[in-house]
Amino acid sequence: MKVNVDQSKCQGHAQCNANAPEVYQLDDDGYIAFDGDIDIAPGNEDAARRGAAACPERVLTVIE
Repeated sequence: MKVNVDQSKCQGHAQCNANAPEVYQLDDDGYIAFDGDIDIAPGNEDAARRGAAACPERVLTVIE
């Protein structure tokens, strides 16, 4: 499983990190720290889905 991150859409709401800090890291300014695809570690799939669903800007796209 992967998550595609479109960092250019991030508005710094940090809901991804609030719901799944083990998956979504923030930079020093509070924006998602990744751009492109994140490989999700086994066991973190549910957290990745939860964090992606919480993003109001739809920055994160889950790729099963």
